[in-house]
Amino acid sequence: MAEVLLFHHAQGLTPGVVAFADELRRAGHTVHTPDLYDGRIFDALEEGVGYARQIGFGEVIQRGLRAAEGLPAELVYAGFSLGVGPAQELAQTQAGARGALLFHACFPVSEFGSAWPSGVPVQIHGMDADPFFSGEGDIEAARALVEEAEDAELYLYPGDQHLFADSSLPSYDADAAALLLQRVLAFLGAR
Repeated sequence: MAEVLLFHHAQGLTPGVVAFADELRRAGHTVHTPDLYDGRIFDALEEGVGYARQIGFGEVIQRGLRAAEGLPAELVYAGFSLGVGPAQELAQTQAGARGALLFHACFPVSEFGSAWPSGVPVQIHGMDADPFFSGEGDIEAARALVEEAEDAELYLYPGDQHLFADSSLPSYDADAAALLLQRVLAFLGAR
């Protein structure tokens, strides 16, 4: 079974992110869910993004990097949207990384190094008409990553919701989230 470090999105460590982690745990995986916001949860995405701006996006990533300290090197790094920042950086820079799961976002590989590391598989999940994922360059970064990495998959789901895999938010899409979970469990089962 895999050990996963899962980072929350801009609205905080919501019940939906915890529920997702619990699904992975029920499948036998060990999942760590650090709270990068010190207990704050925001009802609206804009409020959460505003808080991230207030403390600084760099600080959010640093909190994520610090959350990995003391954990085994052989982790799968996962993140929802904002949480993709620390997840992707750790997957690209930590020796022993076993994989990356990037939900609702993807950064250009050059953001965290010169190349995607050899032997680190990655899955990227987003909605094809999500204004953030498809409209702000993430989909292009995801396609470039798939071209570069040895073992990379990009899954596009029909729809325009950003945080569609968080069951506690109005943007939740049960069908897309179920398919995402199925693909994630297959990915983790191979690690």
